[in-house]
Amino acid sequence: MPTELLAQALVTLFVTIDPIGMAPVFLAVTRGMTSEQRRQTAIRAVIVAGAVLVLFAVVGQKLLDFFGITMPAFRIAGGLLLFAIAFEMVFERRERRKAESVERALTHEDVGHLAVFPLAIPLIAGPGAISATILLAARAPDALVVGEIALVAAVLVASCLVVFLAAGKIERLLGDTGRIVLTRLLGVILAALAVQYVADGILAFARG
Repeated sequence: MPTELLAQALVTLFVTIDPIGMAPVFLAVTRGMTSEQRRQTAIRAVIVAGAVLVLFAVVGQKLLDFFGITMPAFRIAGGLLLFAIAFEMVFERRERRKAESVERALTHEDVGHLAVFPLAIPLIAGPGAISATILLAARAPDALVVGEIALVAAVLVASCLVVFLAAGKIERLLGDTGRIVLTRLLGVILAALAVQYVADGILAFARG
């Protein structure tokens, strides 16, 4: 169970965080910056996003309990949210939404905040990634597995730093065709995982 759960965590969080797809977004957000400013922005964004996801992995269940939200209900809600993201990925709507977030941020006078919004939140640690992290941590049999899920989330967020620092090369390597194929393939995988979350939630309600 722990190995299967960690494998699912790796796939789900990789798709929802989408490190490779962040390359063109990072270039758009940091246009006009020097190399040093881009590096500092990338590091700050990754630290903030990583802290957010690790926090939700550790205290997400307690947060749900505090608000009186059952895990089956959150499973269904989280699954529907992940399915919406998958739908956007398959039909190329997610890129447009990201671009709109970038444009809103670029109109802000304080460029120093770009690392937090929109890079860290909601582009890296967005609603989908947060929901997936809570769902996965809630299925963990013990605190050790919760820690391992938090570590998976942190590693995937850290991979965004590598992507940010090599954003130009990655964008040229993939090209438009490669990016579209990869995005749609990952969208289909995420849709299947989302349906599984919803089905598990409905079954849990039925048993209850």
